[in-house]
Amino acid sequence: MDKTKSFSISKQAVWQAYLKVRANAGAAGVDGQSLEQFEQDLQGNLYKLWNRLSSGSYFPPPVMLVEIPKKDGGVRPLGVPTVADRIAQTVVAQELGKVVEPIFDNDSYGYRPGRSAHDALEVCRQRCWQFEWVVDLDVRSFFDSVDHRLLLKAVTHHTDLRWVLLYVQRWLTAPLQQADGTLVARDRGTPQGSAISPVLANLYLHYTLDVWMRRVFPSVPFERYADDAIVHCTSQAQAWQVRDAIAARLAECGLELHPDKTRIVYCKQSGRRGSHEHESFDFLGYTFRPRKAINKTGQVFVSFSPAVSTHAAKAMRQQIRSWRLHHRTSQSLEELARAVNPVVRGWINYYGRFHRSTLSKVVLCHLNEYLIRWAMWKYKRMRRSPRRAAMLLARIIESRPDLFAHWRLASIKAGATGAG
Repeated sequence: MDKTKSFSISKQAVWQAYLKVRANAGAAGVDGQSLEQFEQDLQGNLYKLWNRLSSGSYFPPPVMLVEIPKKDGGVRPLGVPTVADRIAQTVVAQELGKVVEPIFDNDSYGYRPGRSAHDALEVCRQRCWQFEWVVDLDVRSFFDSVDHRLLLKAVTHHTDLRWVLLYVQRWLTAPLQQADGTLVARDRGTPQGSAISPVLANLYLHYTLDVWMRRVFPSVPFERYADDAIVHCTSQAQAWQVRDAIAARLAECGLELHPDKTRIVYCKQSGRRGSHEHESFDFLGYTFRPRKAINKTGQVFVSFSPAVSTHAAKAMRQQIRSWRLHHRTSQSLEELARAVNPVVRGWINYYGRFHRSTLSKVVLCHLNEYLIRWAMWKYKRMRRSPRRAAMLLARIIESRPDLFAHWRLASIKAGATGAG
């Protein structure tokens, strides 16, 4: 450590933060500097960053605002920091994470080591079988609404390192730079997409929701992944009571439940009578709803279970269409497989965890349809015969089932028609 510096920040901490940023890649920020350009003078740039952080003279540049289309037709504002700023944020996030991670709730799953969305989904599935009612919480514009005063109070409660509080304060108020170069000052919120944002969001919601729920409704279980949360109740009356209490609690902390997207849902399945306006909900890219299932003795019953959501399936089909595989006739099947397999494996690994047959039916067979059209365009003798093209592909699947990542899941039979 350099005793001439205001703050004791090790060079190793900056190096470890750089390695993490490098692994995550990411776009350039307002300075236009890519990760590759930053690395052209890696030693000099990291030393400069460490020097400024350690002396207290580091001031974050504006965060570039990028608007991502949402499934409901709106946009999700994401903040893209510069490469150097991502490294600086990661230094602080790792230090703050050391002290707050141990106090976080067991049912908080988002952006935490050793926990995943699949863990949250599995627990949610089990609880939907145990509890008949769910409150599907939707916090309106959470990342734009965080109260800086309350958040800094929570940070101060958990660390006496002045540099952690100083830089968190500076990042919270760093302006957003819009596409036309205009700077927008911020007095609330934390930019979604920044390296420091996940730990700050978890800390804010830990006190706003998690701790409060354990105190006020100790018998009511929930799963939270960042600002998405599912609460399980024993009755419709309890669900409304909990929903209204949570709305009031969030309002105290500067947040608001979305009135249209927050819903009371009945987890309908075999053995449960009656019906309700809402009998499904989406959570982490999966739709939970009543589905037919078969038990170990071969009996059919209805289970309230998750499978890939309609919105996620639509997004995957749109991406498959954008590849225009049927026009890439100059490429071999091996070349097409190398191009699409990394993406498709990601889909299978995430959306194939529960009710994999649904993923196969609604998405992966769509990819087979385009491979059939590829064969029809590539081979003249099949130009007017989708049946012959499907038979050819079926023979290839039988002889080389590992060529495409999805071939062990999707049946070629579903691909005998043209793709849209």
